[in-house]
Amino acid sequence: MTLRAAARPAPRPIALTCGEPSGIGPEIAAKARAILGANLPFFWIGDPRHLPPGTPWQEIAGPAGAAKVTPGTLPVLRHDFPAAAVPGRPDPANAPAVVAVISRAVGLMQAGEAAAVTTAPISKKALKDGAGFAVPGHTEYLAALAGVDRVVMMLACPDLRVVPVTIHIPLAEVPATLTPALLEETIRITRHGLTESFGLAAPRIAVAGLNPHAGEGGTMGAEEQRIIAPVLDRLRAEGMAIAGPLPADTMFHPAARAGYDVAVCMYHDQALIPIKTLDFAGGVNVTLGLPFVRTSPDHGTAFDIAGRGLADPSSLVAALRMAEDMARARGLA
Repeated sequence: MTLRAAARPAPRPIALTCGEPSGIGPEIAAKARAILGANLPFFWIGDPRHLPPGTPWQEIAGPAGAAKVTPGTLPVLRHDFPAAAVPGRPDPANAPAVVAVISRAVGLMQAGEAAAVTTAPISKKALKDGAGFAVPGHTEYLAALAGVDRVVMMLACPDLRVVPVTIHIPLAEVPATLTPALLEETIRITRHGLTESFGLAAPRIAVAGLNPHAGEGGTMGAEEQRIIAPVLDRLRAEGMAIAGPLPADTMFHPAARAGYDVAVCMYHDQALIPIKTLDFAGGVNVTLGLPFVRTSPDHGTAFDIAGRGLADPSSLVAALRMAEDMARARGLA
Protein backbone atom coordinates (compact mmCIF):
# COMPACT_ATOMS: atom_id res chain seq x y z
CA MET A 1 0.00 0.00 0.00
CA THR A 2 1.41 3.38 -1.01
CA LEU A 3 0.75 6.30 1.25
CA ARG A 4 0.37 9.63 -0.49
CA ALA A 5 2.17 12.47 1.24
CA ALA A 6 -0.13 15.15 2.56
CA ALA A 7 -0.15 18.29 0.43
CA ARG A 8 1.76 21.14 2.00
CA PRO A 9 -0.44 24.16 2.62
CA ALA A 10 0.32 27.19 0.51
CA PRO A 11 2.22 29.88 2.42
CA ARG A 12 0.14 32.73 3.70
CA PRO A 13 0.60 35.74 1.42
CA ILE A 14 1.57 39.27 2.32
CA ALA A 15 -1.12 41.94 2.26
CA LEU A 16 -0.03 45.02 0.28
CA THR A 17 -2.17 48.08 0.93
CA CYS A 18 -2.84 50.51 -1.91
CA GLY A 19 -1.79 53.65 -0.04
CA GLU A 20 -2.70 57.00 -1.61
CA PRO A 21 -4.11 56.04 -5.02
CA SER A 22 -3.06 59.31 -6.65
CA GLY A 23 0.57 58.63 -5.77
CA ILE A 24 2.95 56.01 -7.10
CA GLY A 25 1.59 53.18 -4.95
CA PRO A 26 -0.53 51.46 -7.64
CA GLU A 27 2.29 51.74 -10.18
CA ILE A 28 4.99 50.22 -7.98
CA ALA A 29 2.58 47.46 -6.90
CA ALA A 30 2.15 46.40 -10.52
CA LYS A 31 5.90 46.63 -11.14
CA ALA A 32 6.68 44.62 -8.01
CA ARG A 33 4.41 41.81 -9.16
CA ALA A 34 6.14 41.77 -12.55
CA ILE A 35 9.52 41.50 -10.82
CA LEU A 36 8.62 38.98 -8.13
CA GLY A 37 6.11 36.84 -10.01
CA ALA A 38 5.24 33.72 -8.03
CA ASN A 39 8.48 33.80 -6.04
CA LEU A 40 6.90 35.83 -3.27
CA PRO A 41 3.16 35.53 -2.62
CA PHE A 42 1.38 38.81 -2.05
CA PHE A 43 -1.92 40.45 -2.94
CA TRP A 44 -2.93 44.07 -3.38
CA ILE A 45 -5.88 45.62 -1.54
CA GLY A 46 -7.41 48.48 -3.46
CA ASP A 47 -9.61 49.64 -6.31
CA PRO A 48 -8.47 48.10 -9.62
CA ARG A 49 -9.57 51.27 -11.42
CA HIS A 50 -6.56 52.95 -9.83
CA LEU A 51 -4.00 50.57 -11.34
CA PRO A 52 -1.98 51.81 -14.33
CA PRO A 53 -3.73 51.18 -17.67
CA GLY A 54 -2.91 47.76 -19.03
CA THR A 55 -1.98 46.23 -15.68
CA PRO A 56 -2.85 42.50 -15.70
CA TRP A 57 -4.87 41.84 -12.55
CA GLN A 58 -7.27 39.25 -11.22
CA GLU A 59 -9.80 39.67 -8.45
CA ILE A 60 -9.57 37.22 -5.54
CA ALA A 61 -12.23 36.44 -2.97
CA GLY A 62 -9.73 36.23 -0.12
CA PRO A 63 -6.00 36.02 0.60
CA ALA A 64 -5.84 32.29 -0.08
CA GLY A 65 -6.78 32.98 -3.69
CA ALA A 66 -3.49 34.79 -4.33
CA ALA A 67 -1.68 31.48 -4.77
CA LYS A 68 -3.93 30.55 -7.70
CA VAL A 69 -3.23 33.66 -9.77
CA THR A 70 -0.75 33.32 -12.61
CA PRO A 71 2.70 34.84 -11.88
CA GLY A 72 2.37 37.75 -14.32
CA THR A 73 -0.98 38.87 -12.93
CA LEU A 74 -1.54 40.99 -9.83
CA PRO A 75 -3.91 39.39 -7.30
CA VAL A 76 -6.40 42.04 -6.19
CA LEU A 77 -8.58 41.92 -3.11
CA ARG A 78 -11.06 44.48 -4.36
CA HIS A 79 -11.86 47.49 -2.22
CA ASP A 80 -13.96 49.99 -4.14
CA PHE A 81 -13.26 53.70 -3.69
CA PRO A 82 -15.80 56.48 -4.29
CA ALA A 83 -13.68 58.37 -6.82
CA ALA A 84 -11.18 57.82 -9.59
CA ALA A 85 -7.50 58.51 -8.96
CA VAL A 86 -5.95 61.44 -10.80
CA PRO A 87 -2.15 61.12 -10.63
CA GLY A 88 -0.62 63.80 -8.43
CA ARG A 89 -3.98 65.16 -7.27
CA PRO A 90 -5.32 63.34 -4.20
CA ASP A 91 -9.09 63.44 -3.83
CA PRO A 92 -10.32 63.90 -0.23
CA ALA A 93 -13.33 61.72 -1.11
CA ASN A 94 -11.00 58.72 -1.29
CA ALA A 95 -9.40 59.31 2.12
CA PRO A 96 -11.82 57.18 4.21
CA ALA A 97 -11.25 54.23 1.87
CA VAL A 98 -7.46 54.59 2.17
CA VAL A 99 -7.82 54.31 5.96
CA ALA A 100 -10.26 51.40 5.63
CA VAL A 101 -7.79 49.45 3.48
CA ILE A 102 -5.13 49.70 6.20
CA SER A 103 -7.61 48.51 8.80
CA ARG A 104 -8.71 45.67 6.53
CA ALA A 105 -5.13 44.48 6.06
CA VAL A 106 -4.54 44.42 9.81
CA GLY A 107 -7.77 42.49 10.29
CA LEU A 108 -6.64 39.86 7.78
CA MET A 109 -3.39 39.41 9.67
CA GLN A 110 -5.13 39.21 13.01
CA ALA A 111 -7.42 36.54 11.52
CA GLY A 112 -4.39 34.53 10.39
CA GLU A 113 -5.13 34.95 6.67
CA ALA A 114 -2.06 37.05 5.84
CA ALA A 115 1.52 36.58 6.97
CA ALA A 116 2.46 40.26 7.08
CA VAL A 117 1.45 43.67 5.83
CA THR A 118 3.44 45.94 3.56
CA THR A 119 2.01 49.42 3.28
CA ALA A 120 2.27 51.73 0.29
CA PRO A 121 2.81 55.43 1.05
CA ILE A 122 -0.08 57.59 2.20
CA SER A 123 -0.61 61.34 2.16
CA LYS A 124 -1.22 62.45 5.73
CA LYS A 125 -2.57 65.79 4.54
CA ALA A 126 -5.09 64.07 2.24
CA LEU A 127 -6.22 61.83 5.08
CA LYS A 128 -6.62 64.75 7.45
CA ASP A 129 -8.52 66.77 4.85
CA GLY A 130 -10.82 63.95 3.77
CA ALA A 131 -11.10 61.60 6.74
CA GLY A 132 -10.23 63.72 9.77
CA PHE A 133 -7.22 61.47 10.35
CA ALA A 134 -6.46 62.20 13.99
CA VAL A 135 -3.17 60.33 14.45
CA PRO A 136 0.25 61.67 13.36
CA GLY A 137 0.80 59.07 10.67
CA HIS A 138 0.72 55.55 9.27
CA THR A 139 2.76 53.93 12.04
CA GLU A 140 0.71 55.46 14.83
CA TYR A 141 -2.51 54.29 13.19
CA LEU A 142 -1.19 50.73 12.96
CA ALA A 143 -0.17 50.88 16.62
CA ALA A 144 -3.67 52.05 17.55
CA LEU A 145 -5.25 49.21 15.57
CA ALA A 146 -2.96 46.75 17.36
CA GLY A 147 -3.59 48.25 20.80
CA VAL A 148 0.11 49.07 21.28
CA ASP A 149 1.27 52.22 23.05
CA ARG A 150 4.86 52.41 21.79
CA VAL A 151 6.52 51.27 18.60
CA VAL A 152 9.95 51.85 17.08
CA MET A 153 10.85 52.82 13.51
CA MET A 154 13.75 50.96 11.99
CA LEU A 155 15.21 51.62 8.54
CA ALA A 156 17.01 48.65 7.04
CA CYS A 157 19.00 47.66 3.98
CA PRO A 158 21.48 44.80 3.43
CA ASP A 159 24.40 46.86 4.79
CA LEU A 160 22.82 48.71 7.70
CA ARG A 161 19.96 48.90 10.18
CA VAL A 162 19.26 52.16 12.01
CA VAL A 163 16.77 53.23 14.67
CA PRO A 164 16.17 56.90 15.56
CA VAL A 165 15.17 57.44 19.20
CA THR A 166 13.48 60.75 18.38
CA ILE A 167 11.91 61.07 14.95
CA HIS A 168 9.88 63.89 13.39
CA ILE A 169 10.61 66.77 15.75
CA PRO A 170 12.70 69.92 15.36
CA LEU A 171 16.37 69.45 16.13
CA ALA A 172 16.11 72.07 18.88
CA GLU A 173 13.62 69.86 20.74
CA VAL A 174 15.76 66.70 20.69
CA PRO A 175 17.75 67.27 23.93
CA ALA A 176 14.60 67.82 25.99
CA THR A 177 12.77 64.90 24.36
CA LEU A 178 15.66 62.48 24.85
CA THR A 179 14.97 60.97 28.27
CA PRO A 180 16.44 57.87 29.93
CA ALA A 181 13.04 56.18 29.78
CA LEU A 182 12.61 56.86 26.06
CA LEU A 183 16.12 55.63 25.24
CA GLU A 184 15.78 52.48 27.33
CA GLU A 185 12.37 51.61 25.88
CA THR A 186 13.64 52.16 22.33
CA ILE A 187 16.62 49.85 22.88
CA ARG A 188 14.49 47.14 24.51
CA ILE A 189 11.92 47.17 21.68
CA THR A 190 14.71 47.16 19.10
CA ARG A 191 16.48 44.21 20.71
CA HIS A 192 13.26 42.22 21.00
CA GLY A 193 12.38 42.95 17.37
CA LEU A 194 15.75 41.78 16.10
CA THR A 195 15.46 38.59 18.13
CA GLU A 196 11.85 37.86 17.20
CA SER A 197 11.78 38.89 13.54
CA PHE A 198 15.39 38.70 12.35
CA GLY A 199 16.59 35.55 14.11
CA LEU A 200 19.39 37.25 16.05
CA ALA A 201 19.76 35.52 19.41
CA ALA A 202 22.04 38.20 20.87
CA PRO A 203 21.81 41.37 18.78
CA ARG A 204 24.83 43.68 18.89
CA ILE A 205 23.62 47.23 19.41
CA ALA A 206 25.70 50.35 18.76
CA VAL A 207 24.39 53.54 20.32
CA ALA A 208 25.39 56.97 19.05
CA GLY A 209 26.01 59.96 21.20
CA LEU A 210 24.00 63.12 20.74
CA ASN A 211 26.83 65.64 20.55
CA PRO A 212 29.96 65.86 18.38
CA HIS A 213 32.58 63.31 19.48
CA ALA A 214 29.92 61.84 21.81
CA GLY A 215 30.35 64.87 24.05
CA GLU A 216 34.16 64.68 24.34
CA GLY A 217 34.00 63.89 28.05
CA GLY A 218 31.46 66.60 28.71
CA THR A 219 33.26 69.43 26.95
CA MET A 220 30.83 69.38 24.00
CA GLY A 221 27.63 68.50 25.83
CA ALA A 222 26.50 66.59 28.90
CA GLU A 223 23.73 64.37 27.50
CA GLU A 224 26.09 61.43 27.00
CA GLN A 225 27.18 61.44 30.65
CA ARG A 226 23.85 62.47 32.11
CA ILE A 227 21.39 60.43 30.02
CA ILE A 228 22.88 57.97 27.55
CA ALA A 229 25.77 56.28 29.39
CA PRO A 230 23.79 55.40 32.56
CA VAL A 231 21.09 53.68 30.48
CA LEU A 232 23.65 51.71 28.50
CA ASP A 233 25.51 50.67 31.66
CA ARG A 234 22.28 49.40 33.18
CA LEU A 235 21.37 47.38 30.07
CA ARG A 236 24.89 45.98 29.74
CA ALA A 237 24.59 44.77 33.32
CA GLU A 238 21.58 42.73 32.17
CA GLY A 239 23.74 41.03 29.54
CA MET A 240 22.87 43.08 26.46
CA ALA A 241 25.62 43.52 23.87
CA ILE A 242 25.75 47.31 23.67
CA ALA A 243 28.50 49.65 22.55
CA GLY A 244 28.41 53.36 23.19
CA PRO A 245 27.79 56.16 23.40
CA LEU A 246 29.86 56.39 20.22
CA PRO A 247 30.80 59.38 18.06
CA ALA A 248 28.29 59.29 15.21
CA ASP A 249 30.82 60.44 12.64
CA THR A 250 32.84 57.21 12.98
CA MET A 251 29.99 54.69 13.23
CA PHE A 252 29.07 54.11 9.62
CA HIS A 253 32.19 53.22 7.66
CA PRO A 254 32.40 49.53 6.59
CA ALA A 255 34.70 48.32 9.38
CA ALA A 256 32.52 49.96 12.04
CA ARG A 257 29.29 48.55 10.58
CA ALA A 258 30.75 45.04 10.75
CA GLY A 259 30.78 45.29 14.52
CA TYR A 260 27.05 45.71 15.16
CA ASP A 261 23.61 44.57 13.99
CA VAL A 262 21.78 47.85 14.51
CA ALA A 263 22.73 51.46 15.17
CA VAL A 264 20.52 53.36 17.61
CA CYS A 265 20.73 57.07 16.87
CA MET A 266 19.51 60.06 18.81
CA TYR A 267 17.63 61.94 16.09
CA HIS A 268 16.13 61.56 12.63
CA ASP A 269 18.92 62.73 10.32
CA GLN A 270 21.67 61.08 12.37
CA ALA A 271 20.03 57.75 11.49
CA LEU A 272 18.62 58.37 8.02
CA ILE A 273 21.51 60.14 6.31
CA PRO A 274 23.85 57.11 6.45
CA ILE A 275 21.30 54.56 5.31
CA LYS A 276 19.99 56.73 2.48
CA THR A 277 23.55 57.36 1.38
CA LEU A 278 24.30 53.62 1.32
CA ASP A 279 21.07 52.47 -0.33
CA PHE A 280 18.75 55.28 -1.34
CA ALA A 281 16.46 53.14 -3.51
CA GLY A 282 16.40 49.93 -1.50
CA GLY A 283 15.85 51.02 2.10
CA VAL A 284 12.92 49.53 4.00
CA ASN A 285 10.90 51.03 6.84
CA VAL A 286 10.16 48.41 9.51
CA THR A 287 7.88 48.94 12.50
CA LEU A 288 9.12 47.11 15.60
CA GLY A 289 6.89 46.56 18.61
CA LEU A 290 3.73 45.55 16.76
CA PRO A 291 2.22 42.08 17.31
CA PHE A 292 2.49 41.50 13.55
CA VAL A 293 5.00 42.17 10.77
CA ARG A 294 4.81 45.53 9.01
CA THR A 295 7.19 46.92 6.42
CA SER A 296 6.93 49.75 3.92
CA PRO A 297 9.05 51.35 1.21
CA ASP A 298 11.23 54.15 2.47
CA HIS A 299 9.75 56.90 0.33
CA GLY A 300 6.60 58.94 -0.02
CA THR A 301 3.77 59.26 -2.52
CA ALA A 302 5.95 61.02 -5.12
CA PHE A 303 3.04 63.02 -6.54
CA ASP A 304 5.44 64.79 -8.90
CA ILE A 305 6.10 61.62 -10.94
CA ALA A 306 2.83 59.72 -10.35
CA GLY A 307 1.25 58.36 -13.50
CA ARG A 308 4.33 58.91 -15.65
CA GLY A 309 5.77 55.38 -15.46
CA LEU A 310 8.95 56.64 -13.76
CA ALA A 311 8.50 55.23 -10.26
CA ASP A 312 11.25 52.88 -9.03
CA PRO A 313 9.79 49.80 -7.30
CA SER A 314 13.10 48.78 -5.66
CA SER A 315 12.16 49.85 -2.14
CA LEU A 316 8.75 48.16 -2.35
CA VAL A 317 10.31 44.94 -3.64
CA ALA A 318 12.82 45.07 -0.77
CA ALA A 319 9.98 45.75 1.70
CA LEU A 320 8.00 42.74 0.47
CA ARG A 321 11.06 40.50 0.65
CA MET A 322 11.89 41.69 4.14
CA ALA A 323 8.28 41.17 5.25
CA GLU A 324 8.46 37.57 4.02
CA ASP A 325 11.77 36.96 5.82
CA MET A 326 10.43 38.46 9.05
CA ALA A 327 7.21 36.46 8.84
CA ARG A 328 9.20 33.26 8.38
CA ALA A 329 11.38 34.09 11.39
CA ARG A 330 8.20 34.43 13.45
CA GLY A 331 6.67 31.26 12.02
CA LEU A 332 3.91 33.14 10.20
CA ALA A 333 4.72 32.38 6.57
